[in-house]
Amino acid sequence: MSSVAMPFYQRRHKHFDQSYRNIQTRYVLEEYAARKAASRQAAYYESPGLGKTTCRLCARRARTLAHEAIQESRKRTHEQKSHASEEKRIRFASELSALEKEIHTARHRAREHLDRLAIQRMVEENMALERHAVEESVSRAPEILVRLRSHTVWEKMSVSLCFTVQGFPTPVVQWYKNEELITPASDPAKYRIESKYGVHVLHINRADFDDSATYSAVATNVHGQASTNCAVIVRRFRGDEEPHPAGIMPFHLPLSYDVCFTHIDVQFLEKFGVTFGTEGETLTLKCSMLITPDLKRLRPRAEWYRDDVLIKDSKWTKLYFGEGQAALSFTHLNKDDEGLYTLRMVTKGGVSEYSAYLFVRDADALIAGAPGAPMDVKCHDANRDYVIVTWKPPNTTSESPVIGYFVDKCEVGLENWVQCNDAPVKICKYPVTGLYEGRSYIFRVRAVNSAGISRPSRVSEPVAALDPVDLERTQTIHVDEGRKIVISKDDLEGDIQIPGPPTNVQASEISKTYVVLSWDPPVPRGREPLTYFIEKSMVGSGSWQRVNAQVAVKSPRYAVFDLAEGKSYVFRVLSANKHGISDPSEITQPIQPQDTIVVPSAPGRVVATRNTKTSVVVQWDKPKHEEDLYGYYIDYSVMGSNRWEPSNHKPIKYNRFVVHGLETGEQYVFRVKAVNAVGFSENSQESEAITVQAALTCPSYPHGITLLNCDGHSMTLGWKAPKYSGGSPILGYYMDKREANHQNWHEVNSSLITRTIYTVEDLTEDAFYEFKVAAANLVGIGQPSDPSEHFKCKAWTMPEPGPAYDLTVCEVRNTSLVLLWKAPVYEGKSPITGYLVDYKEVDTEDWITANEKPTSKRYFKVTDLHEGHTYVFKVRAVNDAGVGKSSEISEPVLVEARPGTKEIFSGVDDEGNIFLAFECKEATDASHFAWGKSYEEIDDSDKFKIETEGNHSKLYFKNPDKSDLGTYSISVSDTDGVSSSFVMDDEEFERLMTLSNEIKNPTIPLKSELAYEVLEKGEVRFWIQAESLSPDSTFRFVINDKEVENSDRYKINCDRSNGIIEMVMDRFTIDNEGTYTVQIQDGKAKNQSSLVLIGDAFKAVLAESELQRKEFLRKQGPHFSEFLYWKVTEECEVLLACKVANTKKETVFKWYKDGSGIDVDEVPDLQKGECHLSISRLSRKDEGVYKATLSDDRGHDVSALELSGKVYDDIILALSGVSGKSASPLKILCTEEGIRLQCFLKYYNEEMKVNWSHRESKISSGEKMKIGGGEDVAWLQISEPTEKDKGNYTFEIFGDKESYKRTLDLSGQGIFIRPDLYDRGKVIGGLPDVVTIMDGKTLNLTCTVFGNPDPEVVWFKNDKAFELNEHYAFSLEQGKYASLTIKGVTSEDSGKYSIHVKNKYGGETVDVTVSVYKHGETMPEIKPGQLAKPRRIPPSEEV
Repeated sequence: MSSVAMPFYQRRHKHFDQSYRNIQTRYVLEEYAARKAASRQAAYYESPGLGKTTCRLCARRARTLAHEAIQESRKRTHEQKSHASEEKRIRFASELSALEKEIHTARHRAREHLDRLAIQRMVEENMALERHAVEESVSRAPEILVRLRSHTVWEKMSVSLCFTVQGFPTPVVQWYKNEELITPASDPAKYRIESKYGVHVLHINRADFDDSATYSAVATNVHGQASTNCAVIVRRFRGDEEPHPAGIMPFHLPLSYDVCFTHIDVQFLEKFGVTFGTEGETLTLKCSMLITPDLKRLRPRAEWYRDDVLIKDSKWTKLYFGEGQAALSFTHLNKDDEGLYTLRMVTKGGVSEYSAYLFVRDADALIAGAPGAPMDVKCHDANRDYVIVTWKPPNTTSESPVIGYFVDKCEVGLENWVQCNDAPVKICKYPVTGLYEGRSYIFRVRAVNSAGISRPSRVSEPVAALDPVDLERTQTIHVDEGRKIVISKDDLEGDIQIPGPPTNVQASEISKTYVVLSWDPPVPRGREPLTYFIEKSMVGSGSWQRVNAQVAVKSPRYAVFDLAEGKSYVFRVLSANKHGISDPSEITQPIQPQDTIVVPSAPGRVVATRNTKTSVVVQWDKPKHEEDLYGYYIDYSVMGSNRWEPSNHKPIKYNRFVVHGLETGEQYVFRVKAVNAVGFSENSQESEAITVQAALTCPSYPHGITLLNCDGHSMTLGWKAPKYSGGSPILGYYMDKREANHQNWHEVNSSLITRTIYTVEDLTEDAFYEFKVAAANLVGIGQPSDPSEHFKCKAWTMPEPGPAYDLTVCEVRNTSLVLLWKAPVYEGKSPITGYLVDYKEVDTEDWITANEKPTSKRYFKVTDLHEGHTYVFKVRAVNDAGVGKSSEISEPVLVEARPGTKEIFSGVDDEGNIFLAFECKEATDASHFAWGKSYEEIDDSDKFKIETEGNHSKLYFKNPDKSDLGTYSISVSDTDGVSSSFVMDDEEFERLMTLSNEIKNPTIPLKSELAYEVLEKGEVRFWIQAESLSPDSTFRFVINDKEVENSDRYKINCDRSNGIIEMVMDRFTIDNEGTYTVQIQDGKAKNQSSLVLIGDAFKAVLAESELQRKEFLRKQGPHFSEFLYWKVTEECEVLLACKVANTKKETVFKWYKDGSGIDVDEVPDLQKGECHLSISRLSRKDEGVYKATLSDDRGHDVSALELSGKVYDDIILALSGVSGKSASPLKILCTEEGIRLQCFLKYYNEEMKVNWSHRESKISSGEKMKIGGGEDVAWLQISEPTEKDKGNYTFEIFGDKESYKRTLDLSGQGIFIRPDLYDRGKVIGGLPDVVTIMDGKTLNLTCTVFGNPDPEVVWFKNDKAFELNEHYAFSLEQGKYASLTIKGVTSEDSGKYSIHVKNKYGGETVDVTVSVYKHGETMPEIKPGQLAKPRRIPPSEEV
């Protein structure tokens, strides 16, 4: 026995399960299906159509065979019945047993589940029964306990409406349909009324569409009246989807295994919402649900619909239903998939459904600016070689208009797409010809605009190129054992040779570019395959032209192109086979190619209304001519942006649409355009701007009812305001109460409670009460809250404080949030000293105290939370007695900053007022911006002013001072917890005060302070420029504390458009030294600027003024407009040039150098205004002071240029640059000393800055490598080159702007490494050039020699060879150490001694001067360290 408590009015009511009939009925219906198939065959054999055959023998043979087949079938059926019925009975018994067992198990599980849920309500149900027994004898007005419930059912299903009412005396119940009394006697087959134990039921049998209405029940007794109503909606099935309810089926009809369980309840849990996708993506719509009971073999049927069209498994969509979830998956989204999707869970007892819209945006175009892809490609009127393809155009909101379409075809199974039309077709319909009979094709379409071609559309369903008439010309008769007889009309028509002419030739499709002709095949047509020839004739021409001379037409359809615009044509068709051509058909009526469909007119007035926080309902008037419309496209734009975006990407057929995906609080305008096969209409007029906000509804339910205090006779309760106010401010609350053992609720207040706290009086001590609260706004009263806990009415006497209440979570960020609460109503025995804040993660048990010490404030910022985690919070008040009761636990809070979270910002307005501002786009008309300081609501109107407009709110500081420092907060009601805070610290306060002072005491911004400039005539201009000046601005000039006025001496002017104020002093003298000031005023704004001209600053201005005055006077006669300057020509000449002005024929021009006149070959032409003096081959001799003079009767002018020092160096540098550009590549010259590297230039001067380098190392001039040059060449002499001298050599000459390099690589230049340079005889060292010695001493001259082969060594005295003796001794050791020894030198030994070292490659001679002085004489002074310099001996020279 189940422990589930049952209400009293259902105790004696029995519920019958009709599922026991399902298995039995199924087998009976299967037997019926077999009988029906046999009878259908018999009827077919006896078809009267065969009696009309032209071949009687064939007909008689067919009837005989059919009769025999029927007799055999009946005999076999009779034999199988007995055997099949036994098998069916056995199968029925086993399946019935299994089904009963499964149902019993499911019911048992369901009851256990319900038992667990009902345990906590058992006491309440028992109390309700007892209360009913007591109140049954008490007179009272009717009270409806269970109200009527609305139903949506399918046509031909039955529906029962029931409600429960109590009252004494027993109320009389009357039923109404659309306020008309229902009398069962008037239609007993339709209505049946039952009333048992207070439960009243209206049965509507086999509901039809007319039964859709509002049904009401009115209960009346002597004490009053009560009523309830509901809506019944009856829906119709479409086509073959209409089922036959099991209760009214004929006994022998077949019943599908899909018959649904009668009493299955479906409750949707997680639903799919409005979804946005993009073409090419994959997407799944899911909906989870709770099914009770959940039987494996008997389940609801899940049906998916798009725009009320049933969706089946296909290449593009996959359906899934199982494990409490229904899903619809899209393998490749296209705009064809856009629409309203509905999931219907169908049971015999009714239908549960849910709907949401899927939007599919265009994929990114392959070419920028190209249109989106067409959609909904379909094929019509397919035949042997012809098909009409239609499609819908894409929305081109931001792209250029579509100018046409390309249609592509592809054979099924291939990947080769072929374009069908050469030129874009302008309408959304195209006849494709040239198909191959018997093959299947798919089609796609691409749109074209000025930017390019779109992506291709989704391919059409495959279509076969077959003639549907062929199927009608054959009949198939099925006989036993799978045999069949096929009879063709070709066999019945006899022997026909030449076919007859086609009939019923007409234009089935007319457009501006083509005409589609259709006709009926000839009768009789013959057995041979037919082809057709089409001929056309322009009306009045009298001649016929064959249209398809080159193409054989096999279908009775053909599209004729290439027709002249504005001309009328007539057509005729001929049929042909291999035997010949028929006569022409009858001529058609005159046909003129023209578009039968025109561009639709623009839709009418567009009206947008509020719907939700992210959607708007758009409605519009249909266009005047709405025939052949594909539908409408809706565009939207943010107000003022003029940037339009498409709302739907597939045409909709209704004139009402919900635009989703809008931003809350933003203003939008909408427009609509109609579309048909020809194109788009003009855009409608824009709608009025609308702010996206939720529509007005009743408020949501309050929550968190908490007992705050109790004195034994009254209870103080608090609760939280509804999360959403319904778009209108909450006016107040209604509260109901009831005792724990009572069923009825009783009003607590008759007038609205304006606060979220209320004291309920006149309660019974020690009784238990529960309460519920409902909020009210302008729309009405919202849903009541859930009943509170059972509160005991017993006085509180504990010393600790009661609970805090109205916990509010705000400023939720990624790792922190702020918790607010209100102080307990019951403080305990001592005042409250602080609060403790506790929190924990959901699904954990341990609470964490956020603050170690109690906080005295009624707000607390909880930090160090984990982003993405969910927490709950509670607050405990503390007094001297201890910690009091905990507050209600808050709702779970996800710690995560909302996308687009905005914060309070500070600023100063144009009047200098400091403010804090906040913007909330989610705000509605019912939202309230609550500003607070230290999280206490601000109500001090003397210090603050609050201005709120739309979704913006500002808090102004009236008299800001240091007391305004602190934390400011704001919260916005009727939103999803939008809130923020701002800390006003000293730094921010000072910044705002400074900015405010600048605005309240403005200064005129200046572009330029007071400045001066000296003009051409020596006048001095003082000027100042402001950012801007109004026409009413004023100014004054003050010089040395004395204001000056506009006069001939002080010319003052003001250009207010440019903000320039100026004063020009005609003559600036020594008396004008001092301070200059300009003072400006423009409205409230002021500014001034001063300029001090004293001392050196004044002297500089005075000198410049006098200079300019003199310069002005100079220019009154002949003068130099440009003084002497120099320039270098490409030929490396130096030109001294000057420019002259104000000359005449009598003006004399002369050149001078260092005071002496220079004779020039040609007198300069002063009328040309330019004079030159050329200096070629500049050198130091050209240094000096050059002058040019101009003179005539009007005056004299001189220009001088000192060509020396830095000027000279600059000219040399410029010459280097010009010459460096002309530098030739380095060339090699072999000399007697070695190798010379040369670079030829236009001009070379040793004063030019050049650089020689070897292997990137700079070379200094010396004995080994000597640097030099001539007038047009620079060279590097390498004496006696060796292997070490190989490598890269670089010559670099430096100009005034850049340097020029020339490089030569001597590596591998063996031709220049000569033996006469390296292997000749040499004196390597050791001999000085002068030797001084005292007489009587021994002189030894020793040196090292070298040569290959070994050189010959000969000594000379005074260029004469001398013989060796005892006085002179010579030695050569080891072939390289040569020495000459003079023993006992005398004065006669003084002279020049020479050593000659030579081999076959040449040699060297080294001279040594020997000076002998006598004993006692002063030794002559000689320069130490001077070595003798060798002289070269060529190979041919004799020693």
